[in-house]
Amino acid sequence: MTRVYLDTSVYNRPFDDQTQPKVFLETQAVILILQMVEAKLIELVTSSVLEYENSRNPFPVNQQSMEQYLQIATLRVLLDENIRVRAKQLEQQGIKAIDALHVACAEASQSDYFITCDKRLINRCQGLTLKAINPTDFILDMEDDNKSY
Repeated sequence: MTRVYLDTSVYNRPFDDQTQPKVFLETQAVILILQMVEAKLIELVTSSVLEYENSRNPFPVNQQSMEQYLQIATLRVLLDENIRVRAKQLEQQGIKAIDALHVACAEASQSDYFITCDKRLINRCQGLTLKAINPTDFILDMEDDNKSY
């Protein structure tokens, strides 16, 4: 089964300005991804890093929404020394600290995809074993591969 790690930007995309076409399309893709998770067609990974970042969200509705989805994840990654060390290596490649922790958690969980709405982060993740991709491209990728989700 395809295993995905969604970063915080993905969970919050439905709360962004939907008048922007890119944001609207990504929101639709996020909804499809979460429906695939609920239907057990793909496996969702969460982490203590996601939980920490969500706990700092100043918008209660966004925070509660993300919390609901984190609870249906089938795999939870706890931050440990190996993940911290890997995150430091990723930071040296120009990835911001919190993003590096997310990527390191995704790698530790052996996720197939790291899904984010951050184009800069996707670009910085080229060459990693997991595929960094935005939500819209993930949906297209799944369709192109004719995967059985």
